[in-house]
Amino acid sequence: MDAIKKKMQAMKIEKDNAIDRADAAEEKCRQTQERLERVEEELRDTQKKMMAIENELDKAQEDLSSANNLLEEKEKKVQEAEAEVASLNRRMVLLEEELDKLEERCKVATEKMEEATVNCDESERERKAMMQRATVDDDRCAELETRLREAQSILHEAEARADESFCCLLLFNLWLFAYFSACTQRKVMENRSLQDEERANAIEEQLKEAQSLAEEADRKYDEVARKLAMVEADLERAEERAEAGENKIVELEEELRVVGNNLKSLELSEEKAMQREEAYEEQVRSMEVRLKEVKIVELEEELRVVGNNLKSLEVSEEKALQREDSYEEQIRNLTGRLKEAETRAEFAERSVQKLQKEVDRLEDELLVEKEHELVHEKERYKAISEELDSTFQELSGY
Repeated sequence: MDAIKKKMQAMKIEKDNAIDRADAAEEKCRQTQERLERVEEELRDTQKKMMAIENELDKAQEDLSSANNLLEEKEKKVQEAEAEVASLNRRMVLLEEELDKLEERCKVATEKMEEATVNCDESERERKAMMQRATVDDDRCAELETRLREAQSILHEAEARADESFCCLLLFNLWLFAYFSACTQRKVMENRSLQDEERANAIEEQLKEAQSLAEEADRKYDEVARKLAMVEADLERAEERAEAGENKIVELEEELRVVGNNLKSLELSEEKAMQREEAYEEQVRSMEVRLKEVKIVELEEELRVVGNNLKSLEVSEEKALQREDSYEEQIRNLTGRLKEAETRAEFAERSVQKLQKEVDRLEDELLVEKEHELVHEKERYKAISEELDSTFQELSGY
């Protein structure tokens, strides 16, 4: 009887030790769970950082593509501006050539106009000289007519005088000579005046033509000057646009360089994050292995304790044959609990295998399993304690 009491006390002590071990295992499980939570929190932070880095990378790539598109557009605009500048330069060269031609034509027209003016002045002087000569000739004609009238009067007087026939003949010849010379000079003067009028008309026509050419040259010169001013203004605007395009290209190249540097830094950050993620995954795998090992050791320890309890109960059964029925019932209960423990062990092994396949649900399953096992262990130890207490009371009653 004392041996049974000692055995019961030993079993109670062993029960307390098992409860302490269960509490220690629960504390270890809680610490492991906290470590897992910290690791998962770090993994979530790393995933958030990775997502932020990926977003920044996508944004940088979008900025790079938009910068490339802007650069291509600016290059196209610069090429268009250069083509426009080249066309304006060609137009300017053509206008300068046309201006040179017009200046040459204007110079020729001016020379012609000066020559026509000189000719006109000479013709005017000749006309005045001819008019003076005509006046002189008219005076001479009047004088000759006067002399002719005098000669006629003399002729009449000579006719009256018969003895002066020779003088009459002489005077008649003189009158004929004066008359013919006057007619000849009149015709010559008329021909000269007609020629002078024709030359004056021709010179006036040349002068009008030269004036029209000069006016046309002045008009074309003004038009060319206006076009040249417009072309110069267009050229200045095109040069300003080209300069603005070059400045924009420099700014875009600088922005592209900054984006490239940011992209390189993001790639380096991504590589470091990948390395940290691999290190975290390695830590998680090592912790999973350690958890599996700890769980297997705990299950083996529990089975060993149950086996020791079973052996002690079998020894108690051999020593207490008078209580065989009750002890057999206890043994059957303990055997059922052992089978339940084995079933839990198999379930735990299957859970371990399942945890190997389902790493993402490691925390939830481990927590549920540990809580389930701890609850069952507490209930089992509580039931064993109650049975031991009842048995101790029954033994004390006997």
